[in-house]
Amino acid sequence: MTKIGLALGGGGARGIAHIHVLEAFDDLGIKPSVISGSSIGGIVGAGYAAGMSGAEVREYAIKTFTKSSKILSKFWNTPRPAVGKLFDKIPNRFAEIDPLRIMNSFLPSGLPREFSQLTIPMKIIVADFYDMTELVLSEGDLFQALAGTAAIPVLFRPQIINERLVVDGGILNPVPFDVFGDDMDLVVAVDVVGRPVGNNPNLPSRRELGYGTLQLLMQRITSLKIEQKKPDLMIRPDIHGYRVLDFLKTEEILWNTFETRQDTRQRLEKLLKTL
Repeated sequence: MTKIGLALGGGGARGIAHIHVLEAFDDLGIKPSVISGSSIGGIVGAGYAAGMSGAEVREYAIKTFTKSSKILSKFWNTPRPAVGKLFDKIPNRFAEIDPLRIMNSFLPSGLPREFSQLTIPMKIIVADFYDMTELVLSEGDLFQALAGTAAIPVLFRPQIINERLVVDGGILNPVPFDVFGDDMDLVVAVDVVGRPVGNNPNLPSRRELGYGTLQLLMQRITSLKIEQKKPDLMIRPDIHGYRVLDFLKTEEILWNTFETRQDTRQRLEKLLKTL
């Protein structure tokens, strides 16, 4: 049996395009042996690793993020203490959203709480803030790991995992295709980081400048990793026109990146035939 490692990268709402890749795997009737994920890649990958099909992940994403009223209802249907703590202030720091509360509110109700309960093994990437190193989490509390890998600095509160302060895993490993070792026959990677979009004479907003600069850094990290050892298949959906928090554009992102499914299916099928 061919062992395939599937690496899903970070990129916020742009990561909705990961769903096409999951559907391509389903089209071919195959499953990855291991899934690695940074940030949104870890979240989307967790649903698939738990046994959801690509179509079910798609349906859940559309149902959850199509209307702002749906998002608000998710908050208000969370138990009162949790809602009250969504914007708790950390002493002497900015008020930040707790990503663990977000995971509890928005992830499918049947999603396992522990790595050991997943159908497909997972590797979740987080960044150790003080040690400046990436950590690969593959056991223990799955929701805590997902909260850690999604903890975009300033926007989301950092998490404490194994007595270490961790933030968004995509900062140090935007597309974690290098965490499988030599155990895989094929490694498929999906890059949804994107790049800044605009015209040279136009100045970006402060927020666009911040996110765009982070994109430059993350793309540079990925390029350097590819120079050392590239994945067998790199998928790059056309998501450059979308922002990190454009989750209300879920259906639009899926529609405008629909070619990713066929492209992935054809290229992956061709690779499998060469083995």
